[in-house]
Amino acid sequence: MAWRAWARSPWGCGSPAWGAPGAQGRELCAGRAPTLLLSPRFNFFIQSKNGFRKAPRKVEPRRPDGGIVGENYKRSALTPPVEETVFYSSPYPIRNLVKPLFFTVGFTGCAFGSAAIWQYEALKSRVQSYFDGVKADWFDSITPQKEGDFRKRVNKWWNTLTDGQRTVTGIIAANVFVFCLWRVPSLQRSMIKYFTSSPASKALCSPMLLSTFSHFSLFHMMANMYVLWSFSTSIVSILGKEQFVAVYLSAGVISTFVSYVSKVITGRFGPSLGASGAIMTVLAAVCTKIPEGKLAIIFLPMFTFTAGNALKAIIAMDTAGVILGWKFFDHAAHLGGAFFGMWYVTYGHELIWKNREPLVKIWHEIRTNSPRKGGGSE
Repeated sequence: MAWRAWARSPWGCGSPAWGAPGAQGRELCAGRAPTLLLSPRFNFFIQSKNGFRKAPRKVEPRRPDGGIVGENYKRSALTPPVEETVFYSSPYPIRNLVKPLFFTVGFTGCAFGSAAIWQYEALKSRVQSYFDGVKADWFDSITPQKEGDFRKRVNKWWNTLTDGQRTVTGIIAANVFVFCLWRVPSLQRSMIKYFTSSPASKALCSPMLLSTFSHFSLFHMMANMYVLWSFSTSIVSILGKEQFVAVYLSAGVISTFVSYVSKVITGRFGPSLGASGAIMTVLAAVCTKIPEGKLAIIFLPMFTFTAGNALKAIIAMDTAGVILGWKFFDHAAHLGGAFFGMWYVTYGHELIWKNREPLVKIWHEIRTNSPRKGGGSE
């Protein structure tokens, strides 16, 4: 399913960011509209050494390169090249979720704490760069400029990006890098262990974060990254880049934990991967902040509806998927990301981000009283 969403700002119209005081009910800017492609966290089933019983299957002759000879050796491009397995319900107790729960809480706290320190250092560096600006301008005026058309083009392109687009560039690059790692045959076993999430896996905690950057299908990755790129300007304008990074990383872990809980309750332990849980947080946050924003289906632009109604429809679909046991999408992760995004822009910002001052003061004291070069401190 694909959607097109836009508004006068900040999606390419040059006016102040959504979420600013008094910003309500912005009209459409149909000329430069980002596209909302809702893509799933794909569920797939793989062979795993975690007590799963392999379903009886016909033994196929092997090719010299290790492949199977015959017409049955046809695999979807959406799943990793591993033997498929039928998963049976196993008695995984709720207590197995204790460790992922502590990891979720601890990682979320560290993410927001690091973001607060990052913002402090950025502000301090910005003040320092102001005084260094005059010196830098004078130095550039007496030194010859470096030549190179490619470098000039890259700098020109980079300067045209918004703060949000610059912020998500690193996230997109990380996803592309992990996508390339999936193509290395010798890394397949490690990728399945650490870059797919399942409560039945031996590695429980690290995949909760790493699977957020993991895509095996090119279409899956492109759809998710396009949505992130399209809404990056809006969400960063609302939260700021430091807070956005903390929310995005936390959303990936939180949505995976919700997926763990759902899988333990239902007894379906198929591993999942993809950034859709975190991206659902971004979409839900923007739709909650600007519920009057107009959306339209990408192939049917004549039909429009509000962002608030679109969010309700998405939540209804994922809720039905969880209840009815649809297996192609990780609907539980979608719901976890959506509810976290709605909660954060409504209450979480006030409860978490605006109470970061004690931590910043402690960090300031550490920086101020740290030993200086030559010994001693002030």
